[in-house]
Amino acid sequence: MDETDDTPRRDGSTRRAALWATVVAVPVTLAVAAFTFAKLAPESPEATQNASTSPRAQSSAPVELPAPALAQRPAVLCRALVSQLPDSVRDLRQRPVTAGPEQNAAYGDPALTVACGGSAPLVQPTDEVWTVNKVCWHSVQEADATVLTTVDRETPVRVRVPKAYEQPLQWVTPISDAIVSAVPSAKQVPSGCSG
Repeated sequence: MDETDDTPRRDGSTRRAALWATVVAVPVTLAVAAFTFAKLAPESPEATQNASTSPRAQSSAPVELPAPALAQRPAVLCRALVSQLPDSVRDLRQRPVTAGPEQNAAYGDPALTVACGGSAPLVQPTDEVWTVNKVCWHSVQEADATVLTTVDRETPVRVRVPKAYEQPLQWVTPISDAIVSAVPSAKQVPSGCSG
C-alpha cells in the first residue's frame, strides 16, 4: 500500500519538473532565435546608406554632361523620358547634372549617365545588338566605360556605364522600362532587333 501512495507524489513532482523545464526552455529558445535572426537579418537600407564603409557611397556634386540643342519632337520625347526615369538604378541614386536636366540624368559615383537625343549610332551588319526589356541596344567599348545606345527608338538614348559596374546590360533594365513608356519605336530598326 505504501507503494501505491508514493506513485501520485512522484507523478506530481515529475509534472512540476516538466513545467519548470518548459518555463525555462521557452524563453531561452525565444532569446536564441531573436539573437540569430538579428545577426542573420540584412541591414536596413538606412543603415547601409549611412555606413562609412558602404561600397556605393557617392558624391552629390553635379555630373558634367553636354546639352546640345534638340529639335522640337526629340525635346518633347526627352522631357517625357527624364520624367519617367527612376530615382535610382539598382543601388545608384540619381545625381544632379550640370546642363540639360530635361534631357540628361546621372546615377552613382562614378556616374552612370543617361543622355537623350543626339545622333543614332552607325550599326554595322556584323555588330551585335541586344534587347533588354523590349529596347534594342548597340554597345561600344571605351577605355573606361561601355556606351549603350538605343537603335530602335524615334530618339536615341545613350547610357554610359563605367567599367566599375560589371555586366552593363543589367544596368539598363530600369532605364529600358522608362524608354518603353516615353519614347516610341522607330519605323526602321536593325535586323538583330526584330523579334
